[in-house]
Amino acid sequence: MNLELYTERLRLTPLSDADFDISLEMFKDPKVVEHFCDLMTEEEIRGEMPNWTKRGADGCIGIWCSSDRMTGEKYGSVMLLPMAIEEDDTNYDLLVPGEMPPGHIEVGYALKCSAWGKGFATEACKRFVQFAFEATQLNELLATLEEENTASVSVLVKAGFVSNGRMFCYGEDSPCYRLTRSEWVEQQAAG
Repeated sequence: MNLELYTERLRLTPLSDADFDISLEMFKDPKVVEHFCDLMTEEEIRGEMPNWTKRGADGCIGIWCSSDRMTGEKYGSVMLLPMAIEEDDTNYDLLVPGEMPPGHIEVGYALKCSAWGKGFATEACKRFVQFAFEATQLNELLATLEEENTASVSVLVKAGFVSNGRMFCYGEDSPCYRLTRSEWVEQQAAG
């Protein structure tokens, strides 16, 4: 299966050790991590790279690096990952080659600040929804966020997600957005 994905402006490739640079840039920036994690040191980021590069379900579940198709500039990451429920972070041990992780799969994304406000997150999110429903047997995708992250809500809505109320995940009660395969198919048919 080809895990290198494209949009009009983006190239999305499975995250590798060569993407340490963009991980370092994002996870050391307080603006980037404000809504999803604490700042990380270079040593902590280096220690997480083996987890972040793990893949499950024949490579379909994991993290991808988002970069400019023309220049190669790295913008951030996009992911399809097992949603943490009781835990406060993703359980990367669930990413086993050849196996679909149990439980809910969520869509997520993070971009460096200079890539904000240009539609890259929406473009990448839409492509990942398409990939998830065309390349896997998933029947739904979820996404969660902090309530004040209105920019992320906008991305999800543009990608076809609808509010699914609140859900206990990452060890707390959070807003949840959902998109089913049948809803996505209907959206595609409607153009």
